[in-house]
Amino acid sequence: MTDETGTTVVYWRRMCGFCTRLLGALEGAGVDVELRDIWEDPEAAAFVRSVNDGAETVPTVVLPDGRAVTNPSPDALIAHLTAGS
Repeated sequence: MTDETGTTVVYWRRMCGFCTRLLGALEGAGVDVELRDIWEDPEAAAFVRSVNDGAETVPTVVLPDGRAVTNPSPDALIAHLTAGS
């Protein structure tokens, strides 16, 4: 999946500790992302399953270059997204 807007998309769900941790770190670093709740959006859930061998593993992040990463380290993701800023 390629996001033509260059936006970082975070697929998440409520009650996910890993999601809460990642989203808090992104907010604290001032990184804007688009959120897609896999419990509210069946297409988002289907996308997450498609890139995680059928599992609804979150957080799954689609980077501006279109690559999907699953449960990334908050620090590493922030460093990647802010490199060159």
